[in-house]
Amino acid sequence: MNEWPQIPTQPAFVQNPYPAYALACARAPVQYWPAYRMTAVFSHELVARILKDRRFGREPIDPVQFPDHLAPFYAIEAHSMLELEPPRHTRLRGLVLRAFTSRRINELAPEIEALCDDLLRKLPTDAPFDLIDAYATPIPIIVICRLLGVPENMAGQLLKWSNDMVAMYQARRNHAIEDRAASASSDFSDFIRSYATEKRKKPSDDLITQLLTAEDDGEKLSMEELITTCILLLNAGHEATVHTIGNGVKTLIETHTPASAFTDSTIDQTVEEILRYDPPLHVFTRFCYEDITLGDQTFKRGDEIALMLAAANRDAKTWPNPDHFDPTRKIQTNTSFGGGLHFCVGAPLARLELRVALPKLFARFPNLHITEPPKYANLYHFHGLERLMVQA
Repeated sequence: MNEWPQIPTQPAFVQNPYPAYALACARAPVQYWPAYRMTAVFSHELVARILKDRRFGREPIDPVQFPDHLAPFYAIEAHSMLELEPPRHTRLRGLVLRAFTSRRINELAPEIEALCDDLLRKLPTDAPFDLIDAYATPIPIIVICRLLGVPENMAGQLLKWSNDMVAMYQARRNHAIEDRAASASSDFSDFIRSYATEKRKKPSDDLITQLLTAEDDGEKLSMEELITTCILLLNAGHEATVHTIGNGVKTLIETHTPASAFTDSTIDQTVEEILRYDPPLHVFTRFCYEDITLGDQTFKRGDEIALMLAAANRDAKTWPNPDHFDPTRKIQTNTSFGGGLHFCVGAPLARLELRVALPKLFARFPNLHITEPPKYANLYHFHGLERLMVQA
């Protein structure tokens, strides 16, 4: 098997990984990646197949061994539906979907519109501002606070805990990052536990209350499962949307996308093209549960597979002229939200936030322009900007 020698923290790769993905795709659809000690899959066809193939899954075959200082972090991971397979995954996801319904998500649209309008009114019209800090970050964190039913004045603290925990998945991870993640895990868990206890006494119309009361064949979420689910929804729901708004606005400005891309009849295509072209998550892993041959590729039981989502989204065999941003491109399924059993439960909310936030931004500031070169943060396997300085 070919080796892909790419170092994920290499500065040039952090700023633009797509040329490296293109070369990898052209060389071979499957290669060994020493940096991650995994088999990396680049082609859209294979990534999409593996995402839906039940012979691959998120749970490792052998128990994970972790150092004592990371016990608080992995205590949360142990109950995450993102890391589990059936039957536990089926039960947890079913309970969450009973509360996280499409009706409830659609009901949030007026709130998201009002929130965007409020944030936009506060932005300067005569000076540069950081779009990430002033617009991309507040939208998803405030929305998820309202959805869960936690005080909005906790948004800053929740954001810090979230960022500290999510850093565990980054290639730059070190002992200091691990210590912060463990501390954030403990504090975040204590907060959700205390807040859920209060919600039991005084129920209200929010997701925590609904998760407390949701049942599946008489079974409810345990407190540990509820804590983990709330943390997962906040961490995943915030991180991806912030990066997508930032990456998307950068792309829209740089490609001089016309206002016609933001109408009610065109915005869905624009959003999907943003998700395909420069997604927030570049790698998602699976374990192989048996020896498997897919086409010309053989995978061994126990192998951990790096599914290269962003590379798959620019596979020339699937996407004509893949490095060209085209908001009129016909919608076809990309891999940005994963697929199969672990398809992102928050995808409808993320899409709603994007289809509201982007048209409102460019309606308010039709001549929005970038005032300094954007720089992507060293977050791999996430992909998002440190900041995006713009001016009306």
